[in-house]
Amino acid sequence: MRGGSARTMGRTDKASRIVTASPATVYNAFVDPAALVEWLPPKGMIARIETFEPKAGGHYRMALTYDAPDPSVRGKASEDTDIVEGRFVELVPNDRVVQIVTFESDDPAFAGEMKMTWSLRPVAGGTEVSIVCENVPEGISAEDHAAGLSSTLDNLAEFVRQLV
Repeated sequence: MRGGSARTMGRTDKASRIVTASPATVYNAFVDPAALVEWLPPKGMIARIETFEPKAGGHYRMALTYDAPDPSVRGKASEDTDIVEGRFVELVPNDRVVQIVTFESDDPAFAGEMKMTWSLRPVAGGTEVSIVCENVPEGISAEDHAAGLSSTLDNLAEFVRQLV
């Protein structure tokens, strides 16, 4: 923040899962927008890609909408929607996807850039997929984020399993 009062950003959240697919299959699920909308949204949300340029320096814009209204849960951009603006920092085929994301929101608790590093490592029986999220906005609780990351990894595992 400007004006001398710095807001604490800096929480790092991590998750990983082994999926039964090759690193190439998993990587392709990250760079194909039709695939991404199938597995990326956590349970209870659906995704719509508005812009998608899967290259270093390329941008994307995605809307994540809750599939059932729940008055206890509010989207960051509107009542039922999160808007994510992202930039691909690094794309290393079959190895790594690094993104910087921001959330569209009037709430300062969701402000700032979050760095997401997805790493793919071949292991016996498939690929270990790891996600490291740095500078997680304080408006995203650690519990909710852990549940969302776990759900997304479960979705990815199921999605790529069907491709094999």
